[in-house]
Amino acid sequence: MQAYLGVDVGSVSTNLVVIDDDGNVLVDLYLRTQGQPIQAVQEGMKQVEEAIKGKKIEICGVGTTGSARTLSGVIVGADTVKNEITAHAVAASHLVPDVQTVLEIGGQDSKIIILRDGIVVDFAMNTVCAAGTGSFLDHQAARLNIPIEDFGGLALQSEASVRIAGRCSVFAESDMIHKQQMGHPTPDIIAGLCDALVRNYLNNVGKGKEILAPVVFQGGVAANVGIRAAFEKALGLKIIVPDYFKVMGAIGAALLAKATVKEKGETNFRGFVVSDLEYQASSFECQGCPNLCEIVNISVDDKVLARWGGRCGKWDTLSKTG
Repeated sequence: MQAYLGVDVGSVSTNLVVIDDDGNVLVDLYLRTQGQPIQAVQEGMKQVEEAIKGKKIEICGVGTTGSARTLSGVIVGADTVKNEITAHAVAASHLVPDVQTVLEIGGQDSKIIILRDGIVVDFAMNTVCAAGTGSFLDHQAARLNIPIEDFGGLALQSEASVRIAGRCSVFAESDMIHKQQMGHPTPDIIAGLCDALVRNYLNNVGKGKEILAPVVFQGGVAANVGIRAAFEKALGLKIIVPDYFKVMGAIGAALLAKATVKEKGETNFRGFVVSDLEYQASSFECQGCPNLCEIVNISVDDKVLARWGGRCGKWDTLSKTG
């Protein structure tokens, strides 16, 4: 069976997906990056290899996306390296063909993508503030001594949500503590936090955007039924959460890899052996002009596999040295 691999490496999670020729998901993995993207990709590759062992599945192409897409692309031998907007839009369109709005909230950033007739016409990202992202919700759940899996469910038990200041993660936390001290029930406080985070998202990331149905909600935070309910209340629209909401970026990367390989007829995939290689990352400052760009090297056995980081592309031409 011909299959395609998608790799999405972010600051919080590293996701890998294998799809078949029809775009059906055969394998999906959600791993924690833990500040070590190379090791996370290698561990993911080991798990994918184990998952498809003995199933007569051949990886015919691979695509990467996410904040470490260039790095992971070098490691696996990517056929296509695309940004998160493109990957998430492709995945959402594949699973919900008539989607017009994609809400994506991950571990440390959030984004909105506006599509019309299957084409991205507008988007916005928030990578500056942690308010409303998965890491902030994880922190609040831990502070309240509530498993994050139960966080959204408690919000739905609320009968009267409390208004929480959600513009900033620091203010939101202090406001939650204040409301606790006033004696408000925990479900009401959590429901208020969900409302505040959705309000903050729509007023910042979604500001000025025409949000039309169908609306697809993806990213790790889509698991939180409280946030989903808060979006439905704020927008007055039904929110669709795909089955593979956690790994949509990887699905998009796999679909893009499939299209690329079909066009060029071959793959750059380096095989599962990459999970056993010793990669070295280093950098130096280019003195060629006043920009003083930091150039990143990725090497194996002292052989440079790739360089990137310059504004002018001078070093990018050395992306493969043999």
